[in-house]
Parts: sequence; C-alpha cells; structure tokens
Amino acid sequence: MKLDPALFAESSIPPETRSLNEGIVAAMSGMAEWWDVGAQKVRDARARGEGAFPAAAKSDRARWIEIDAPAGKIKLRVVAPETSRGVYLHIHGGGHVLGAADQQDRLLEHFADNAQLTAISVEYRLAPENPYPAGPDDCEAAALWAVKHLGDFGDKLVIGGESAGAHLSALTLLRLRDKHGLTPFHAANLVFGVFDLGLTPSARAFGGERLILRTIDIEKFGEAFLPGLGPEERRAPHLSPLYADLRGLCPALFTIGTRDALLDDTLFMHNRWVVAGNKAELDVYPGACHGFIAFPCAQTFASLQKQAAFINAALG
Repeated sequence: MKLDPALFAESSIPPETRSLNEGIVAAMSGMAEWWDVGAQKVRDARARGEGAFPAAAKSDRARWIEIDAPAGKIKLRVVAPETSRGVYLHIHGGGHVLGAADQQDRLLEHFADNAQLTAISVEYRLAPENPYPAGPDDCEAAALWAVKHLGDFGDKLVIGGESAGAHLSALTLLRLRDKHGLTPFHAANLVFGVFDLGLTPSARAFGGERLILRTIDIEKFGEAFLPGLGPEERRAPHLSPLYADLRGLCPALFTIGTRDALLDDTLFMHNRWVVAGNKAELDVYPGACHGFIAFPCAQTFASLQKQAAFINAALG
C-alpha cells in the first residue's frame, strides 16, 4: 500500500470514530490502574464485562481442549466451521498481562465462518506472574501442536493476533523458523501489534490520553513482561521482532489506526517485512484507536472484512 498523507489528516476521521474515541476516554476516566490494584482484579473485571471494552459474548460453538507442552497443559479455545480447510491459530492481546482466549469467541466465529478455518485461540500464561519466556513458550508449543495435527483440520495454516497477540504471533513465526526449521504458515494477520518493546517514537510520544493504550501502559506492560530489562535490552531481536531477520516469512496483513500509540510499530514492521522479501499489505484506519475492532463501528466491520479477504486471497 502506498501511504496517502490524507489518511493521517484530522479531516479524514469519520464522525462515528470521533464519537467512539470520546466515549472511550470518558469511560476510562478514573479507572483503576492494573499495576495498583493487581492484574487479576482487572482480568476478573474484564471477564464480567466491566471497563472500556464491550462484554465478551460466549459462543455456543466454542469448546476447550487441552494439549501437552513442555511446561504443562495448555488450554485452547476452538471454534470450527462446517467444513474446515485448516487452522487459524489466534493469539489474544492484553499487553502480555490481560485478556483471555475465551474472550475472543465472536472473533473466532468470524474467521471460522469467513475463512473456513478452525479458529483456535491460545490460553497462554500471563505476566507478571509468568514473565518472559512463558507466554512465547506456550505460543510456540501451540504452533508446533497445530503443525503436527494440521491434517485433522485441513492443510492450510494461518497465525494472527491483536496487540501483544500480534507480537507473540511474530515471535512464534521466528521461533518455528529459527529453532525448528519450519515455515508452515501460509499467512499472518497482525493487528495493531507491538513490535518494538523498547518503544517506537509514536509509543513514546502518545502521552497520557486514556484512549485504551497510553505511553505509561506500554511501559508498565513491558516491565511486567520483561522485568529488569531496560529499553535497549528489550530491543534484542528475540524479544522485539522489528529488529529480527525477517527473511523467508509468509505474507502478512498489518492493520492499524492513526490514533494508536503503536502506529509506528505497524508502519515500521510492514516496511521491514517487505524489505526482507516477503509479501505484505497495510490497512490504515483514520482516527481509529488501539483495540478498535472490539467496538462495533463501520471501521471495525471494514477491518474484519479486510482481514478475512486477505486470508482467503493468501490461501487461494
């Protein structure tokens, strides 16, 4: 995609998006910080549908399975289509601290129904209780399981996630290539991801507006996930995929809103993906905030349609 400066102009922001952003800021005003009250308290509140995000509806079609992994059992949340042609391995967001696989059912249904893939979300271990490398290890183990059992679902394999889930998806691609000599994925769907844990310029400059993700949120999530490491240490290629060797990876779609603190993460990562010789597409939404696809609006529906269309095109 050739970047059009008009995408970043205030005049390009739809009135619906402006109104949504104002509502989010108002809803988050005065909310307790997870690092003050404890991560589990905030996780429990999200599970009850409290906070800025809409309540996560549960699907009657969803089921849990458990797989064996080096560190113990891992739960996977599964939604299957009528006829499956493969697996969409999904990794949820939440700053490596919040979120859960069973809060993604509607998203899993979307990919099951619109890409004819068995959508499987990974219940990976969360920081700060389980800092690096617990989460990436679990995602790597789930990916290896999916490769081993792919024939049970079809022959196509896609990986994707949002925010920290996009980061973990990229790390998983790199781990399978570098540790196991495997490049089994046909496509990657990387939605408003964090790819530089040392903070890109947009992450540093975003400031304190409580539009889902602020600079301090990114810093606190980083401290929980990588305790004791400074910004430059967090930029090691095995931690921040923006700095990794990206050659030989699958086609990827990068999705971002212009009011997202992680704007530069996506713009930079898309460019590096292409420079490494991989196919990539960039989908930019004027005024959209971090996590925007969780909120029902025209940009959300357009993005979800684009994500499914990209996957279908990549799979042929």
